[in-house]
Amino acid sequence: MAGQVRDAARTRRALLDAAARSVVLHGAGVSLDLVAREAGVSKGGLMHHFRSKDELMAALADDLFDQFARAVEDRMDADDPRPGRRLRAYVRATFDDLEKTQDAVEQATLMATLSAFPEPARRVQERYRRWNRTLAEDGVDPQRVLVVLRACDGVSIAPLFEGQLGPEELASTRTLLLELASGTGPLVGDT
Repeated sequence: MAGQVRDAARTRRALLDAAARSVVLHGAGVSLDLVAREAGVSKGGLMHHFRSKDELMAALADDLFDQFARAVEDRMDADDPRPGRRLRAYVRATFDDLEKTQDAVEQATLMATLSAFPEPARRVQERYRRWNRTLAEDGVDPQRVLVVLRACDGVSIAPLFEGQLGPEELASTRTLLLELASGTGPLVGDT
């Protein structure tokens, strides 16, 4: 029984990874047949795990956000009691992802393509709302949270328009955003 569970988990992982690669290469019109072939399973095997393309794309969106949430948690500094600890972990996770990804264009393309599907788009928006609430409770002025989050979003999709960002630009932007996330007051006075 344990072997079957492990195989089911491995197959599901292979399907999600194949779906991500296939969406990047073929866009929103990717077929389930193609994803199944890419994963090395039959279409029936794919359908056992995901009953439809929408369900597969929703699971892929959830998986990407779960990975990012784990990355943020892994980057929380237990020795840092200052406000903004979670926001700084969010910055670190964003930039670590950009720095380790061979092709940040692929990651941005994947997220943009998933937004073409109603259920994944809804789930992504809900996850962002949760992040915004969590980060708003992090002890940092909402102006700082807004600017840091929007900058992280921007640097994540910048490769679509500018190509792969260089290490120096990533490092200097990371440093700037970590500094912004270390302050607690507003960025500008009442407007």
